[in-house]
Amino acid sequence: MNDPSGVLSRLDLAAEVALALAEGQPVVALESTLISHGLPYPQNLEVALASEAAVRESAAVPATVAIHDGRLLVGLGHEQLEALATAPPGTVRKAARPSLAAALAAGGWAATTVSATMIAADVSGITVFATGGIGGVHRGAFGAGARGSPPTLDVSADLHELARTPVAVVCAGPKAILDVPLTLEWLETRGVPVVSIGQAELPGFYARSSRVRAPIVAADLGAAADIVEAHLDLRLGTGILVCVPVPAERALPEEVARAAVERAVEEAAVAGVQGPAVTPWLLARIGELTNGASIHANTALIVNDARVAGALAARLIERAAVRG
Repeated sequence: MNDPSGVLSRLDLAAEVALALAEGQPVVALESTLISHGLPYPQNLEVALASEAAVRESAAVPATVAIHDGRLLVGLGHEQLEALATAPPGTVRKAARPSLAAALAAGGWAATTVSATMIAADVSGITVFATGGIGGVHRGAFGAGARGSPPTLDVSADLHELARTPVAVVCAGPKAILDVPLTLEWLETRGVPVVSIGQAELPGFYARSSRVRAPIVAADLGAAADIVEAHLDLRLGTGILVCVPVPAERALPEEVARAAVERAVEEAAVAGVQGPAVTPWLLARIGELTNGASIHANTALIVNDARVAGALAARLIERAAVRG
């Protein structure tokens, strides 16, 4: 258990999660920002419960992570999930590595993003984490943005965490609103493997393909587990990104997804949307442009990622048992 910063002193493991870890059962961490900031009620609660159910269907134990009254909770009960899902707008903070201390000190509820969830998973001894899509390098970072806007250094804390915390993160690829090729370059430079399961191209979040070749391709879940196991065993100190495409029945056609993203990005530039407001603004606008189809794709991929993560965690535990 890695705890270089004393996080354990503020950590509360749910009884089911603690027992599973003690007995060597597979556990999957789940983030809570999707509940508090990603979807409206009751859809947010439905997706959270469906994600936990998907993990259980794969013979693993779900551990949704959040912050409440100065404690970092790993594993939420139904009442806690509902409280987080129904909290009045603006009352739930977002906790990433830079804001984790402030969220703990402030009291009340805070939802954990990818980086904060990875920290909690790592100190708890959880090696697999499922989310929808990771953040990355935003368009315009390190160069001119839309309509000649000035360059920024807008790189998500998700990438920095992947470069320093040894957790396998299962997702549907970087969010489609990002600069995907530059995100892959950033991860490669910092030693983070990016694996695509079952296809040569990186998943496109809303669409099954991004037109970007995946750095590493695993033929199936078993092959992906081989790579994850080897990477974690090497103790290189970085995470590993495992990407699975959105289920075909909910996927947007690639050209539809691309057109909606490009239009939304252009409109955001015209409207002067900047900083932390960009991502939620773009996701909401893409939902409007696709008549809600992108939202259905998003919820489907979240649950699917949880299911795959559960199966991956179970495979890793089985292999550990064989090795003794």
